[in-house]
Amino acid sequence: MKSITICGSMKFAEKMKQIAWRLEVEKGFNVLQCIYNEQNEPITDEAQKRLVAAHYRKIDICDAIYIVDIDGYIGTSVTDEILYAKENGKELIFHSRQS
Repeated sequence: MKSITICGSMKFAEKMKQIAWRLEVEKGFNVLQCIYNEQNEPITDEAQKRLVAAHYRKIDICDAIYIVDIDGYIGTSVTDEILYAKENGKELIFHSRQS
């Protein structure tokens, strides 16, 4: 079973949840997802640093990252995650769908 970390803009949060479901059910992947702030709590700088560190740790322990690039959109954070994953020998899988 391949472990993957989903990387994508939070503007695609709902889509990423659906994608994670499909990847586990249809592909048998073990999906490590980002954390969704569904309750819209304020995020302090310190909390943001912890969230980023946790996400990069997920990349460290996975086999691949799954990049959600709907309509070709990849933001700065995801670009940095892609570079980090490449530098660490992770497979890159692109979702590349239209909205």
